[in-house]
Amino acid sequence: MISFEVDDGGREDAGYKGQTGDCFVRALAIAAELPYQDAYDLANRFAKEEKPSKQRRGKSNARTGYHTVTAHKVFKHLGWQWTPTMFIGSGCRVHLREDELPSGRIICNVSKHFAAVIDGVLHDTHDCSRDGTRCVYGYWNQ
Repeated sequence: MISFEVDDGGREDAGYKGQTGDCFVRALAIAAELPYQDAYDLANRFAKEEKPSKQRRGKSNARTGYHTVTAHKVFKHLGWQWTPTMFIGSGCRVHLREDELPSGRIICNVSKHFAAVIDGVLHDTHDCSRDGTRCVYGYWNQ
């Protein structure tokens, strides 16, 4: 299992209301210790540079969703490193659990979601761990 703390990454304090698909921006703001608006603006700056693709629907957007390929570019820009934890044909080996993740500030890429984990504590607007069964495709860290 993993401990969970409700955290919107400063979204409400930045003046945003309601629910939306901004998990990438929230996770980035939380783990990188950035003000929400700075993370939002950075995400949209990289989204504008996206090239069209047959595999992806529309461009990334800080408010409505972010493609993993563009997220990789943002993290590379910030100097963060990608550690893959799942490979084709390997099955799930790492889950969203404290005992299976490294300590420190990381952002986990799970199915259709990004989540910040700080020293084994999940920081998000909801507990997305699925009771410790959610597979982690990989994670970024500094």
